[in-house]
Amino acid sequence: MLLPWEYGVRNLARRPLRTALTLVALATVVMLVFVVVGFIRGLEQSLAVSGDPDVVLVYSVNSEENIENSSIAARTPALLTASVSGTVKRFGITHVSPELYMGTRVTNDNDVEGLGLVRGVTANAPLVRRSVKLIEGRWPGNGEIMVGRLAAAKMGSDDAALAIGKQLVFEGQPWTISGKFAAGGAAYESEIWCRLNDFQTATQRQDLSLAALLLSPGKSPAEVSLFCKERTDLELRALSETEYYASLQQHYKPVRMLAWLVVLLVSAAGVFAGLNMMYGAVAGRIREIATLQAIGYRRRAILVSLIQEGVLLAAAGSLLSGVIALTLLNGVAVRFTMGAFALRIDSVAILVGCGVGLLLGVLGALPPALKALRGSVAISLKAV
Repeated sequence: MLLPWEYGVRNLARRPLRTALTLVALATVVMLVFVVVGFIRGLEQSLAVSGDPDVVLVYSVNSEENIENSSIAARTPALLTASVSGTVKRFGITHVSPELYMGTRVTNDNDVEGLGLVRGVTANAPLVRRSVKLIEGRWPGNGEIMVGRLAAAKMGSDDAALAIGKQLVFEGQPWTISGKFAAGGAAYESEIWCRLNDFQTATQRQDLSLAALLLSPGKSPAEVSLFCKERTDLELRALSETEYYASLQQHYKPVRMLAWLVVLLVSAAGVFAGLNMMYGAVAGRIREIATLQAIGYRRRAILVSLIQEGVLLAAAGSLLSGVIALTLLNGVAVRFTMGAFALRIDSVAILVGCGVGLLLGVLGALPPALKALRGSVAISLKAV
């Protein structure tokens, strides 16, 4: 026969200070798990939504995964449109976006300097970068820029410093912010966009970093790749945008593995902290446990009751941490080497966080409960 369910609940209320301290400790451990898993999920989501399967990137073969180091001839987009037939063309406009992309030091009006990612584009860019949406202001004119909604996080600045009408200084000249854009969580959201010719003049460069082509439905990037292989003098490489960001997923795989290792270490630390607190809680209840055995309750029933108390505390701590994570952490911008992305507390993060919390409740209560139940009933009844 098991002990009544309310017996374990009343035991938690009998020691409010110990219960509160244990609850805070468990909630803190679970919160750390939410932060790390939210980081992993945010990074994965940002890379997953950045790629467009119909877009092909053409860049220098020597740059590998780092497009910032790419340099191709300014005539490359014209050669591509003349040689590749699968590119979308509407109303006489070929959907090709020549771009100059680089990281540079950016200073805002408050003299706060940070590393920003700047992309020089033409008016064709929205035709190819279909996820980009202007959410405030207007498209930049001469000497103007528009900023992604996570550009402030990438620079380590506040959003107010990147409001419309404010100025940023990079590459030795001031730029006025004319608009703000979003891209559905894609990597572009941490970038600063300006006119290509203005950016080339400021950087004293006439080359490009890449050319992005929007292919017609059903067309394969193979034709673009074949052109790049035939024109060995141009030293070009063609890769679909989804494949490019998939390669970044592999590039950041060690980082994600390290983050999962942190989750494991935090969980292990939480188990040991739970063991320490539960040993203290059970040590003061030796006579109570022995009395329950003396009046006829089996050890298995008492063990279940003690585990119930640990699971109740862990569930409460997980629920508290989950509410805080969803309200305060979800969507918080985080700086990273590739730019910036938002922490993502999604169903996977909730499942992992709450699962770790419940596991802490079971593993934290089980060893001390087993140790207390191994003792002799007669000796335990005399315990002080």
